[in-house]
Amino acid sequence: MSELNPWLMLVGAAGVTFLMRALGVVASGRLDVNGALFDWIRCVAYALLAALISRMIFLPSGGLAETPLWARLVAVALALAAFYGTRKNLFFGTASGFAAFIALLYLMQAF
Repeated sequence: MSELNPWLMLVGAAGVTFLMRALGVVASGRLDVNGALFDWIRCVAYALLAALISRMIFLPSGGLAETPLWARLVAVALALAAFYGTRKNLFFGTASGFAAFIALLYLMQAF
């Protein structure tokens, strides 16, 4: 690999990035955010997020795999209860689930 190759890759990557951004600017004026295309994109995004969260709960990897399934499910249930109990406050629901999970792990170590 010559000394020129990393620079060529950097310029190529920057060029492609700026090209895609320019196409986004051109196309943004013509897109309807309330149209069927954006509804489909929104559905796919939610489906991907749900799949990733489900994978973290039921098929975890790394250190999370060493925790019991019941602890993960209890933390998720408490997070959902906090989320809906606070009128869909995402920060409070996420923080509550995290705190519940840490508390469960701490209590498991204590007993």
